[in-house]
Amino acid sequence: MDSTDTPDIAAEGFRKTFWEHLDDLRRALVRSALAVGVALVLCLLMGDRLVSILEYPLRRMDLFEKPKPSVAFQIGGTRLGPYPISREQFAGLPEGPAPHAVFNVGTAMVNGQQVATLTLDSAATTVDSGSLRVKLHNFSPTEAFFVAFHVAIYGALVISAPFWVYFMGQFILPALNIREKRALGTWLGWGSFLFLSGVALTYFLLLPVALRASVEYSQMMGFEAYDWKADDYVSFVTKFIFGMGLGFQFPVIVLLLVKMGLLTHRDLARYRRHVIVLCLILGAVLTTPEIITQIAMAVPLYILYEASIWIAWYWDWKKRKAARLAGDAG
Repeated sequence: MDSTDTPDIAAEGFRKTFWEHLDDLRRALVRSALAVGVALVLCLLMGDRLVSILEYPLRRMDLFEKPKPSVAFQIGGTRLGPYPISREQFAGLPEGPAPHAVFNVGTAMVNGQQVATLTLDSAATTVDSGSLRVKLHNFSPTEAFFVAFHVAIYGALVISAPFWVYFMGQFILPALNIREKRALGTWLGWGSFLFLSGVALTYFLLLPVALRASVEYSQMMGFEAYDWKADDYVSFVTKFIFGMGLGFQFPVIVLLLVKMGLLTHRDLARYRRHVIVLCLILGAVLTTPEIITQIAMAVPLYILYEASIWIAWYWDWKKRKAARLAGDAG
């Protein structure tokens, strides 16, 4: 065989391998898209439950405040309130530290005159502080669909995550050796843990604080604060939750750069002031535009950065110790 045929054979082998890998990638992407699509349909069917999950932080707005009694008034199909009141104003409130009472407004004839009546709706009345004070509204015929689709998109990405991660892993992992697979698994594990930690911190703590601050600021400006647009609320909550989860990936990226030798713990310490500004900027972008929630988000991000500095210092100390022991042994 002529030696000039060798490059043609190598090129043909490369083209074959390239198209085989391209087919594998296409297959992984199609399976991942199908998984997300099936999850999207399921989430659209249970959109009311997903919205209820997103409303949970609204019920915890008074997390750091002593709960107060409140009342709402039902007039036909319209409900007004809730309004914070005291027991002196409504002596017939149910027992409990912070009951939320709903009164049906009606009329009755008394001495030939029609007078307004209030009847306690025991089915709608609650005796805890978990009532939804802020009301979410749709203001257009199509807004309900867009809200449901918006919620379903995020829900589908979360529910289908194990499937599309598995399908993409089937494409990526065969190209890695044992050491690379172990390292990838470690980084993915810590990344997932930090992402879930950021989501949980935001959902159970930061969001109630941010929503409460928004209500207080609106009232300080003299505006009614308990009627919100549903689409704006869903957009804010999902952006805040996923933004915080992604923000918690910051130490993973920083430590990866340290492992690659692009940064040292001394570099990280030197950039402290810049990182403080960066954390405040992220807080301003991903939360309500007021100082309380910006700081509430910036503080955990900066704490994670400080932890990254100490971890990088520990890695450098272990490396220097190993080199010193190797030198003594030599």
